[in-house]
Amino acid sequence: MTRVAIIHKEKCNPVACGNYLCARLCPVNRTGSDCIIKGEDEKALIIEELCTGCGICPNRCPFGAIDIVNLPEALQDTPMHRYNVNAFELFHLPIPKKGIVVGILGRNGIGKSTALNILSGNHLPNLGHYHQPPTQESIEKQFSNTIIGDYLKQLYKKEIKISFKPQRIELLPKLFQGKVKDLIKKVDEKNISKLLIDELELNNILDRNIADLSGGELQRLAILACCVKKADFYFFDEPASFLDVTSRIKAAKIIKSLANENTSVMVVEHDLATLDYISDEIQIIYGHEGVFGIVSQSKSVRRGINEYLDGFLPDDNIRFRNYSIKFFDSLEKKRISKEILFEFDELEKSYKDFKLKVNPGNIRKGEVLAVMGENGLGKTTFLKLLANLETPDKGNSPKKKVTYKTQYPSSDVEGTVMQWIAKTTKEFTSGWYQQNIIEKLGLLRLLNNKISELSGGELQKVYIAITLSQEADIYAFDEPSAFIDVEDRLKVAEVIKEFMTRKEKAAIVVDHDVQFVDYIADSILIFEGIPGKEGHVYGPCDKEEGMNRVLKLLDITYRKDKQTNRPRINKPGSQLDSEQRALGKYYYSK
Repeated sequence: MTRVAIIHKEKCNPVACGNYLCARLCPVNRTGSDCIIKGEDEKALIIEELCTGCGICPNRCPFGAIDIVNLPEALQDTPMHRYNVNAFELFHLPIPKKGIVVGILGRNGIGKSTALNILSGNHLPNLGHYHQPPTQESIEKQFSNTIIGDYLKQLYKKEIKISFKPQRIELLPKLFQGKVKDLIKKVDEKNISKLLIDELELNNILDRNIADLSGGELQRLAILACCVKKADFYFFDEPASFLDVTSRIKAAKIIKSLANENTSVMVVEHDLATLDYISDEIQIIYGHEGVFGIVSQSKSVRRGINEYLDGFLPDDNIRFRNYSIKFFDSLEKKRISKEILFEFDELEKSYKDFKLKVNPGNIRKGEVLAVMGENGLGKTTFLKLLANLETPDKGNSPKKKVTYKTQYPSSDVEGTVMQWIAKTTKEFTSGWYQQNIIEKLGLLRLLNNKISELSGGELQKVYIAITLSQEADIYAFDEPSAFIDVEDRLKVAEVIKEFMTRKEKAAIVVDHDVQFVDYIADSILIFEGIPGKEGHVYGPCDKEEGMNRVLKLLDITYRKDKQTNRPRINKPGSQLDSEQRALGKYYYSK
C-alpha cells in the first residue's frame, strides 16, 4: 500500500521533543534501519519507502507535526505536483471546459489553490519529482493526447490569458491604493465596466478610496475587476464571501455569463446554494487536509454535491469521509429558556450619509439570534453598538457584557494559536473545552502554528474560539462562515449552539449563508431599508417567519433537496418557484 508521510516543518521541534522523539520511537529505526532521520534543515525526515505505517510517530509527536496517511488502493497515478519530500501532493487537475462553469468543491487545505496555481501557470507541476522538476516540454509530452495536456500546451505557449479573483479580498487595498473608479478604469479591457457597475450596485462607491470599502463592497469590486479583463480562463476563489443573498445571485449570473465557446470558468465556493446555482458541472477534490488531494471526475451539479455530502464516490468506489453530512428539519424548535438574558433599547446611530434605527428587543438564555439582510443596512454597526464599540445617538449602551468577533479577522497577532487561546481563557486545559471547542473546530493540528501563517478559514475558526473563550453574556459573531468549508460550517454552527445551551448564554450571528443561518438560528432579526442610506429592523421573529420575509424581500425562493435535505435556490420562473410564490412560501415548506 502506498503511503504519504508528511512533516509539517513549522511544527517540528526536535530540540523541544527531546532530540528526535519520532526517530527514537520508530520500530524500523530500532531494527537498525534509517526510516526517520535528521534532515538537512535539522527537522525530522521520513523515508517513505521504509515506513510501515505503524502510527506511532504521528500519535506520539507532541507537536502534531507528523501525518502518515494511506493513499486509496485504486490510485496508481503519479502525483501531479509535490512540494517537497514529506510535503503535500496533488493528484490530477480540474479540467477547464469551453462554455462551461466548473464548480470546485473540497475542504480547505486539500489542494484547490495548488490546482489553481498550476492551471494559471504560476507553478510548473513537477509530477512528484521535486528534486529535478520536469521541463515544460516533458510535461506536455506526459499529458499528450489529453484535454489537460492540450490546455497546458496552450498555457505554456502563452496562448491562454488568465483572469483571477483571489480569496483574500481584504488584501486588495494593499495591492492598489486609490479610488474605486481609478482601479476599474485601469483594469477594464472589454469596455463593459459601466454595465457591471450598475449590475453589482457599485455606483455609490466610485469616488471612495478602496481602503474604506466594506467586505461586501471589496468582493463586488474584485469580481468586477476579474470580469472586465480579456481572458480565456476565469477563476473565482470564493466569490460569495461577504455578499448578501441578492448580491450572490447577481454575481453568480454575471460569472455564469462569462462562459462561452471561447472561454472557460472555474469557481471554488463553499456556499452550496451558490455553487449549485452557478455551476454546470462539479469536480470534487478529496483526500486529507495538508497531506494530499485527489481531483475527481466531472459530475452533474446535483449528483456531485450530493456525493460530496455523502462522502462516497460510486464511480471510483472511494469513501473519502467516514460520515455523511446531513441536514435535518431545521424548523424543529429546540427548547429555550423562557428567562430573558439580555434586553436592548431602541437604538439610533447616524453618520454623514447613513442612519440606523433599531427597535427594542430581547434575547433569552440559550438562544441564537440570526441577523439577516442586504449589505449596507447597518448589521455590523448594530453588533458594534451592542458591544460598546460604537456609541448610540439614542438609547443606552447595554449593561450586559457583549464580546464581538470582527467581520475581518486579522493575522497580525504575535505568537501561536495555543499561546493566544491559553492567554484568553483559563479553561483551555479543561476536558470540556478541549473536546467541544478545540477538537470540534479542528484546531488541534493548528495549536503550534503561528497566527500570522494561518489561512483564511483557519484564522476564522481561531477567532471563533477566541470569542467563545471570553467571559460574556452575549457572543456576537460577524459573518463566521466566511472562508470556512462545508463540513466546518456545520461544526461551527453546532459549537456555537451547544456552547449557548450549556453556558446559558446567548449568541447574535450575522451571516449571509442561508444554509448556515437555517441550521444555527432559533430566531431572526431582519434588517431592511435602503443600502448605504438608511437601515431599520423587523423582529425578532421566529425562524420560519423571518426566513420567509427575508427571501421575499430578496425575491428568491428556496426548496429542499429530496435526497439530502439541503436548501437549494429555485430557478426564477420554474414550476416550483411559481408555486411557492403563489402560496407566499418563499422559504421551503416541510
